[in-house]
Amino acid sequence: MIDLTLADVARLTGGRLHGATGDERVTGSVEFDSRAVTPGGLFVALPGERVDGHDFVAAAMASGAAGVLAAREVDAPAVIVPPVQAVSSSYVLAADTEGAGAGVLAALAALTRHVVDTLVADGLLVVGITGSSGKTSTKDLTAHLLEGLGETVAPPGSFNNELGHPWTALRATRSTRHLVLELSARGPGHVAALCRVAPPRVGVVLNVGSAHLGEFGSREAIAQAKGELVEALPADGVAVLGADDPVVAAMSQRTDARVVHAGRAPEAQVRAADVVLDDAGRASFRLITPAGEAAVTLGLHGAHHVDNALAAAAVALEAGLDVATIAARLGSAAPRSRWRMELTERPDGVRVLNDAYNANPESMRAALATLGAMGGRHTAVLGVMAELGDDAPEAHTEIGREVARTGVDRLVVVGDDDAVARLHAAAAQAGVDAQLVPDAAAAAVAVAERVGPGDVVLIKASRAAGLERVAETLVHGTGAR
Repeated sequence: MIDLTLADVARLTGGRLHGATGDERVTGSVEFDSRAVTPGGLFVALPGERVDGHDFVAAAMASGAAGVLAAREVDAPAVIVPPVQAVSSSYVLAADTEGAGAGVLAALAALTRHVVDTLVADGLLVVGITGSSGKTSTKDLTAHLLEGLGETVAPPGSFNNELGHPWTALRATRSTRHLVLELSARGPGHVAALCRVAPPRVGVVLNVGSAHLGEFGSREAIAQAKGELVEALPADGVAVLGADDPVVAAMSQRTDARVVHAGRAPEAQVRAADVVLDDAGRASFRLITPAGEAAVTLGLHGAHHVDNALAAAAVALEAGLDVATIAARLGSAAPRSRWRMELTERPDGVRVLNDAYNANPESMRAALATLGAMGGRHTAVLGVMAELGDDAPEAHTEIGREVARTGVDRLVVVGDDDAVARLHAAAAQAGVDAQLVPDAAAAAVAVAERVGPGDVVLIKASRAAGLERVAETLVHGTGAR
């Protein structure tokens, strides 16, 4: 955040001062969690369905907040923002056009746009990353690479929506050289709105898959939404497009920016050749770029990280990093976001591969392929893939068949709905030793009873399934209750 007065904040957001002179200086971070407020910070009192930030204003001020961005008058120096209709509607997502919370979010977005524009004028490079899968891992890899060139800000985990996006951008200061942002969408116009909050000069579209199919209705609609990122790029910007997804590659027609294709396809400017996996599922490959070639050995688990690494490498090349340094830094990258192909080896030699943060058909197949490449006996603990709409039954059936094709020794399916039952049935019919259990606690017991030294256990489902508790139990003996 750049230093601003509360009067500046009021002017930028269209708000009015309350209980303040306007000279109060915001010199710290912008926070919506009162527990995270530091001296000189700005507390965002965000109304919510279960928790109202206005109830925590006193706690924020006690922690040293300089003031509050609020929807109604509070007992503190504050900027009171108007309803969303009075704030630029271009900063508001289609699903968030009503209520006091929308007004605060729109004001936060307007504040963010001013800060980002100011920092870009000072040389800040803004990178936006989207796709149906791999966004968070690619964001983490990109940030790791760019840190070799200067101070870099990126969101923790998947902080990628209308709240996490501006919150992350406002972490940038005068000394920040790179801002790496992850952009999510729940419907048309969402990516475009996020781009207006923090306009990227480099945009990455990884792939278009089945994630959120239930919300969008079709893969074509998902592609239209993801492509909003490249449409937002300036003519002197760069679009990094996944070369192995024809739908993404075709987005070159939707941007005035220069296009760089990254992938395994021979025509990709940044590509991988000679990809091999070791028995821990870690990939080695030859990185080929217009600036030269280098050997890369990833410390991350899963062949799909090759694609993520190529996209990150393409961004780093545009930022000025040389190929040899990119290769070395890719090799030193470690997981930053939890529950994404997180491998833990127990003292008895059992390896637990926790990929429980989220799941869709594409990421599920990638995780199973990684499991299949690893040594030892294989157990897969799988749960529901959410937000697939009418495609859910067939998608789960196909993953059951994929389990059989991968050669998994044992399958534990978790849940009690029709989709997971179909996954279980398809695998069992294909000859897999498959067991259906109702919840995470039962899954942990089922696995623990038969797992042994040298085994590998993959745990994967959509976030709502809570299967990270299975991993916690297997690794630490706690978590699944």
